Amino acid sequence: MTTPLPRLVLISLAATTVEWYDFFLYGTAAALVFPGVFFAGTLSPSVALIASFSTFAVGFVARPLGAVVFGHFGDWHGRKSALVAALCLMGGASTLIGCLPSYASAGAVAPVLLVVLRFLQGLAIGGQWGGAMLLITESAPPARRGFYGSFAQVGVPAGLILANLAFLLANGAMNSSAFFNWGWRIPFLLSVLVVGLALFMQRNVEDPEIFRRQKAEGTSRSPILDAVRQYRARIALAAGAFCAVNATFYVLVTFVVAYGSGANGLQIPRATMLTAVLISAGLMTVALIAAGDLSDRLGRRGVYRLGSVMVGAWAFVLFPLIETRSLLWIALAISVGNAACALMYGPQAALSAELFATKVRYSAASLGYQIGAIFGGGFAPIIAASLMAKYHTSVAISIYIVALCAISFISVTLLTETRHVDLNRTIVEL
Repeated sequence: MTTPLPRLVLISLAATTVEWYDFFLYGTAAALVFPGVFFAGTLSPSVALIASFSTFAVGFVARPLGAVVFGHFGDWHGRKSALVAALCLMGGASTLIGCLPSYASAGAVAPVLLVVLRFLQGLAIGGQWGGAMLLITESAPPARRGFYGSFAQVGVPAGLILANLAFLLANGAMNSSAFFNWGWRIPFLLSVLVVGLALFMQRNVEDPEIFRRQKAEGTSRSPILDAVRQYRARIALAAGAFCAVNATFYVLVTFVVAYGSGANGLQIPRATMLTAVLISAGLMTVALIAAGDLSDRLGRRGVYRLGSVMVGAWAFVLFPLIETRSLLWIALAISVGNAACALMYGPQAALSAELFATKVRYSAASLGYQIGAIFGGGFAPIIAASLMAKYHTSVAISIYIVALCAISFISVTLLTETRHVDLNRTIVEL
């Protein structure tokens, strides 16, 4: 039995949306809530923010390990089983974050538990992307892999929208004291619903036919070792290609929220910053699908490189627009930045699937993606906050973004075009 492609698209989109909802809840809370809840005391506001963003980065450090664990599981047992397991882990960890005591009531135990649960979130997100995007790309018509694969990517802005809406609603429904005391926990506690989605997937989805044929012929005993041995250079280039889009995205949706609304920042109302992020995420959803479709017609590399050039140029416009303190210009600044990122992220699923053979595709694609996430997004908010604290100017952050865009541009240039690759081939030669 083969699961119809429209159903796979909807279920994969739902899975990535709720998974990223959980992951982004933490990013928003790290900017707005956690410095006061888990790092209060002797730390200054700027140091507490950096400490909070450090726990945010822990999730990225765990992501390659998640790629190894779930990649092995996904190449051995199936894309669906690995994705279901990742969803259950994410739903459980996020729900428990909503139950944690504050620093004021539990002392140092509170941030330690927060770090542990963030690590588990990182493991889960390290495994979910490979499963979700392969369910679609391995089932899609070859000439439409970019278009259909982009729907797995849409889960990122969709999850971001849900996470920010949850915080906006909780923040608007109560006074500031109640929000910081207990209101912020509600969006995390709702994550228990993710487990329900995982159980639904277990019963209603089948693995792609291309994987089932490969499994019948025999699976690799150690997919991750085979992937590294066979595709070491390609994994490294995939990681380099991804670092700019990931870093810029987290600067746009995490750091700028703290920069705009934090006590040491521009002191713009939280609602203004979150609303601007929401607007940008909605526009990014459309841009991702358009970019995936464009890559089917023009090729993955050209669209990806155009995105890296646009992000690098926009980095010097971004902060001056935010510093106007106007919702209109802030929304424009973040929206254009995310639309430029979409030119890279939209074709990402198809590109990653096309780089590797079926037998090790989950492991290799996930590893390249998650290594890029560490060096890109994981430390981006910390680096941005540190650069601002040291140089007292946003230009330093813009230069940092440009440097990452150069790495991505060069990495994609060193990869040859992949859109005509046959995913059924035992060895993918480019």
